[in-house]
Amino acid sequence: MARTENVEQVLGEMIAQQQQLLLRLGRRIVPSLTTEDVLQPNDYPELENHPEFRYEEGVLAGLQSAQMALRAVV
Repeated sequence: MARTENVEQVLGEMIAQQQQLLLRLGRRIVPSLTTEDVLQPNDYPELENHPEFRYEEGVLAGLQSAQMALRAVV
């Protein structure tokens, strides 16, 4: 069980770091962006069509999917 908790902790840290990275990147594109805005990038055409932002958003989604999968099997 401790191993699962370690993986959960690492995934949580990776997700937090990716969320911060995504917010920093988003603010380079839209300076007034908030953490809530990052959850709805389709409200901002500059983000919706930005390949680097979309890539990093996909990385975050993958990490979150892995976290959910881990939780589902534990």
